[in-house]
Amino acid sequence: MSSVLILGARSDIARACAQFYAKQGYAVQLAARDPAGLEADATDLHLRHRVPVTCHAFDVLDTASFAGFIEALPILPDTVICAVGFMGEQAASERDPQAAALVMRSNYEGPSLILGLLAERFADRNSGTLVGISSVAGDRGRASNYVYGSAKAGFTAFLSGLRNRLSRTRVQVITVKPGFVATRMTEGMDLNPRLTAQPDEVARAIWTAQAKGRSVIYVRGIWRLVMTIIRLLPEAVFKKTSL
Repeated sequence: MSSVLILGARSDIARACAQFYAKQGYAVQLAARDPAGLEADATDLHLRHRVPVTCHAFDVLDTASFAGFIEALPILPDTVICAVGFMGEQAASERDPQAAALVMRSNYEGPSLILGLLAERFADRNSGTLVGISSVAGDRGRASNYVYGSAKAGFTAFLSGLRNRLSRTRVQVITVKPGFVATRMTEGMDLNPRLTAQPDEVARAIWTAQAKGRSVIYVRGIWRLVMTIIRLLPEAVFKKTSL
């Protein structure tokens, strides 16, 4: 039986991924800071899909614990989906270095380091898929969220380099770039329905990318065009925008 490890398993996207992969017959390992809070999801997954489900403590900020976390897993999974993320508030990050550091560490440092350690084990085994959920916010720094965007840009670059290094192995590295997603994180925001995906849409896109051997995906696809236009704006023009 194939298995999937989902990091940051309390998020809406993570829950959708857990349901989707369990439906395909994958054993599921759920990991979050409070594993007791995962028990209801684990019970639902097991009863609904009749697959093994385990819960594990994982704190993306506690980088010293990463090696022990991996060693304690019941098995080395076939697929890892890193759905860890923390948007924070741009205004707070501008005023408070600690608030900015929390955003940067949650979206770049921790996710990169844990996937890097797992990549070493996958490379030794010569198989597996590593999925990092980044963001379109990392494609170009914008005034409205540049602290979060810069962290996601770093994560995107890390995944690109990791993919390049592992290209001669059978380890697949997928970068997922969602735009707006209807989750608790975006609740209350005035989102354009055409640009806003649902969590299960992201899960399906990840599954399809894994099956088809894709490297970088945008969810929804229209974001590839939107961000290409934003990236191509001359700096003099870009500075006059309020994106």
